[in-house]
Amino acid sequence: MSVPEIEVTDVPAGAYLLDVREQDEWVAGHAPEAVHIPLAELQARVEEVPADQQVYVVCRVGGRSAHAAAWLNHIGRDAVNVGGGMQSWEMARKPMVSETGQPPFVA
Repeated sequence: MSVPEIEVTDVPAGAYLLDVREQDEWVAGHAPEAVHIPLAELQARVEEVPADQQVYVVCRVGGRSAHAAAWLNHIGRDAVNVGGGMQSWEMARKPMVSETGQPPFVA
């Protein structure tokens, strides 16, 4: 199954950004507007993901988010994989925050 993919620089402002990384990765650095639902919890928490707008899914490098986007599309959602994940996000110098008190980085 082919999954739509977008470059980090093309993610629109105000987009619903779903981060499916693990808790430690999230804490180290994430996009300020992202919503965190680890991939292992996605099926149980899918009702938290909006059904009425496009969802941009991100992970560390793009593998987990591609699986999540494929599953979301399979169940009728409109999901796009963010190619290169948070590593590309960081390289593109897009805004990031951390919850550690230290500068954000991609764990």
